[in-house]
Amino acid sequence: MSRASSAPSAPARRMRPLYAAGFTTAFGAHGIAASLGSDAEGAVTSLLVLGGLLALYDGAEVVLKPVFGTLADRIGARPVLLGGLVAFAAASALYAVVDSPGWLWAARLGQGAAASAFSPSVSALVARLNPAARHGRAFGGYGFHKSLGYTLGPLFGGVLVRAGGLRLLFAVLAVLGAAVAVWAAVAVPVVAPLPKARQTLLDLARRLAEPAFLAPASALAAATAALSAGVGFLPVSGRAAGLGAVATGAAVSLLAACSTVVQPRAGRALDSGRLTTRAGLPAALLLAAAGLGCAMLPGLAGVLSAAALIGSGTGLITPLGFAALASSTRPERLGQTMGAGELGRELGDAGGPLLVAVVASRTTLAHGYAVLGSLLALGAALGLAGGWSRKSNT
Repeated sequence: MSRASSAPSAPARRMRPLYAAGFTTAFGAHGIAASLGSDAEGAVTSLLVLGGLLALYDGAEVVLKPVFGTLADRIGARPVLLGGLVAFAAASALYAVVDSPGWLWAARLGQGAAASAFSPSVSALVARLNPAARHGRAFGGYGFHKSLGYTLGPLFGGVLVRAGGLRLLFAVLAVLGAAVAVWAAVAVPVVAPLPKARQTLLDLARRLAEPAFLAPASALAAATAALSAGVGFLPVSGRAAGLGAVATGAAVSLLAACSTVVQPRAGRALDSGRLTTRAGLPAALLLAAAGLGCAMLPGLAGVLSAAALIGSGTGLITPLGFAALASSTRPERLGQTMGAGELGRELGDAGGPLLVAVVASRTTLAHGYAVLGSLLALGAALGLAGGWSRKSNT
């Protein structure tokens, strides 16, 4: 492929602030989540408080992402994106200025609600600002920047908290959110909402139950479940094998790095026709399932191979899944579809570690990996039998 043919049809200046918005939500989510437990200022007084603050952000996303996705279809994705970024900056500034343990709850809730607004809006804009033939590359780039945020958030969040406490981290997030909002306001064009037929709740339920939505959304949820389980429990496996903090930390970093590297390459392969969703989604689920199988092996080799396979499988699924959702949805319903797809990922994010933990509490951690891995392998088999494809009549 020549350099000319690989140039994006939408100007890069339009896409970069969208990618920056994805980085912002990921950096903020994991940066704060990883830093709350090390808070030394008295805001996090117990494990119960820590759990509540973590759940508050995710709970807001679960409830509000479909709502804001539907709003983006009604009034346009750009104003919802800008409103979400401004609200994220304001919520972050709230705790940075007030510095009260009680206001930390309000700030965390505000950040979750704001991220719920601009996440599906960004996905809808990425789809509408790029032709269908470039959706794989576009969503691969978006996923790359989100994964970069997930990777760098805990690292730089910890540095900021050590230097100036949680207030400094929230202040940096306020500046980041405001800067991206200004950038998006300048560079992202107005994308007018499209006329659409009236839709009842029954119509929505039927649409979301169709294989064209359910298959990629389920794959995205399953991949996120494997990723979250890997991030949460691979360090436990490493410690049980006598590995130190450096080795277990390297495993989690490897997982994130593999996901980050694979996503843009998978997107380009999809656009060029070298990869299809019919083959790619089941293969990615099998990769992640194999990673969970490797997690059952003792020692460093098992942990590192598990991290590499889970990260690669997740990185492969993300651009393929979102490109499939975009191609199977009428443009006037993109926000709603992306919001529902993001909801599935949030459920997988919570459900994967929970499933592993429940099974492990009754048997062993290896059995927990085995159960989740078996579900992913079953999903791959069903996907092959159902014939996932990029095109749909939805």
